[in-house]
Amino acid sequence: MTVNPLEELTLQQLQRRTSMKWRAHPADVLPLWVAEMDVMLPPTVADALRTAIDNGDTGYPCGTALAEAVSQFASQRWQWHDLDVSRTAIVPDVMLGAVQLLRLVTDPGDAVIVNPPVYAPFYAFIAHDGRRIVEAPLDGEGRIDLGALAEAFTRARASAGKTAKVAYLLCNPHNPTGSVHTVDELGAVAELARRFGVRVVSDEIHAPVVLSGARFTPYLTVPGAENALALTSASKAWNLSGLKAALAIAGPEAAADLHRMPEEVSHGPSHLGVIAHAEAFRTGGEWLDELLRGLDRNRGLLGELVAEHLPTVKYLWPQGTYLAWLDCRELGFVEEAAAGLAVVADLSGPARWFLDHARVALSSGHVFGTGGAGHVRLNFATSPSILTEAVSRMGRALGDIA
Repeated sequence: MTVNPLEELTLQQLQRRTSMKWRAHPADVLPLWVAEMDVMLPPTVADALRTAIDNGDTGYPCGTALAEAVSQFASQRWQWHDLDVSRTAIVPDVMLGAVQLLRLVTDPGDAVIVNPPVYAPFYAFIAHDGRRIVEAPLDGEGRIDLGALAEAFTRARASAGKTAKVAYLLCNPHNPTGSVHTVDELGAVAELARRFGVRVVSDEIHAPVVLSGARFTPYLTVPGAENALALTSASKAWNLSGLKAALAIAGPEAAADLHRMPEEVSHGPSHLGVIAHAEAFRTGGEWLDELLRGLDRNRGLLGELVAEHLPTVKYLWPQGTYLAWLDCRELGFVEEAAAGLAVVADLSGPARWFLDHARVALSSGHVFGTGGAGHVRLNFATSPSILTEAVSRMGRALGDIA
């Protein structure tokens, strides 16, 4: 008998949790914001952690177990049969890994291109590390705009000195729009990057979370991407964000770059994190399939709920992730654009209004960069009952002011 992981926990059980999602707001708030899922650990992952604890196996990480598990998973799921373990390195998490990889291919003051609206920490981590952000906004459908990307590459190159470097931090699949880039789109990206001499770092943290109707393509499998770098992790697909670990992967022409990463970076991941992530990739496939079926149903349910309770809100149907991008501009709530602000503390426009009046926590669109103002990001990786109550609350709150 199969069980939908999203239906195992009640609201009362979830409210006992002490993680950010459940403690950043008062108990009467339904939290549909940060990318934590309302699920139990996959049984095989929980068993692996219990075994490690029973053995007192809580030292420093060692070996290539995570890389081997990712390679096996990639071969089975994505037909990526030549993921070479020798061209990998463990890093503390995907964002810290992205900073380290960008340090390998750029210098302070160099330009890094991003596609807004995009995961808000891209702005903070890039800027805090002394790189310049150049935006190449997505198109109206929430997808990569190749014309805007070429223009951004041109602008970054023109503003750089002869010896300056340019990088592109790709979000694949894209957060917050849920777009899963096609092989043709990624091929065009690789061609542009080669033409302009731009090094690509691909954040593929949501790669296993691709819903029906779409297919994930690892960027490093695209012709022309041989000099790129990528990052992946089990943290989103198996809800392991509190168990720190991720994997950096180099294309064949980028192996020497990856080998320049300081050795101490590999001390950052948690040994228990590496154990958990490796086990998830190795044995968590059946659990993941049940999760994806549940997310697929929630994606459809959310569409119905928005149509019923929030008819003036536009729902951009996500192909991947468990994050929905909602255009609330017709509601008229004023929101200023301010990319990269603190995602927890900084709420504006519709997200602030829904928190105050509906007691539903969403992520403010303005922190995702150009094009984000007036939007909210909603995490639908929860039970259908919680999702239904949250959107119903939002609709009732709007009805009260109509």
